[in-house]
Amino acid sequence: MVPRTRPPHLGEPHRTAMAPRLNWLRAGVLGANDGIVSTAGLVVGVAGATSSRGAIFTAGLAGLVAGAVSMALGEFISVSSQRDSERAQLALERRELAEMPEEELAELAGLYRAKGLSAATARTVAIELTAHDALAAHADAELHLDPDELTNAWHAAMASAVAFTVGALLPLLAIMLSPGAVRVPVTVVAVLVALALTGVLSSRIGGSRARVAVVRVVVGGAAGLALTYAIGRAFGGVVG
Repeated sequence: MVPRTRPPHLGEPHRTAMAPRLNWLRAGVLGANDGIVSTAGLVVGVAGATSSRGAIFTAGLAGLVAGAVSMALGEFISVSSQRDSERAQLALERRELAEMPEEELAELAGLYRAKGLSAATARTVAIELTAHDALAAHADAELHLDPDELTNAWHAAMASAVAFTVGALLPLLAIMLSPGAVRVPVTVVAVLVALALTGVLSSRIGGSRARVAVVRVVVGGAAGLALTYAIGRAFGGVVG
């Protein structure tokens, strides 16, 4: 009996189809990681300067809101610029298809020849795809875009804000709910555990080694927390 084997490229279409979703997931993990690190650094730094729960809460909440707004605004501007560029490319392609269809057909056939098809097969494919949806065919082969799946700036902004907020809530809750004597150590442990989890998630999404990603993010986070705490201790009683 001949053993059944999986074709070597069976998974490729699935990975390609999942790419946009994986990009969103990666962005969410990075946004949450940013929220964890920046807010933790802020509240730990303030805790190094004062034991006032009100001051720590105010600083943490202000940092959470400011960070979420900043993330959303930055993502909105970035994705809006990308969407404008994509629309401009599609508009140019529409104009070229309307003004010089034969040249565009030859260009599409050339793109498929470059992928390894014979001249005859490439032209046949180009003709059939052009007859079905010329713009979609050129957008895919030439621009690597889907006219019906352009990036959405509002979705990106909301996703970034939510991810940052979720991440920022962890250190804020940890430091507010812990007893005064151990609030900083408890917060540090909670933050480092959360960073380790985001490191594992990001490595799984990117297909890299989990250990390397975890060490990188945990060491970086620990260094940031130590630095902000030291700054709070050093300058908390000096500036007033």
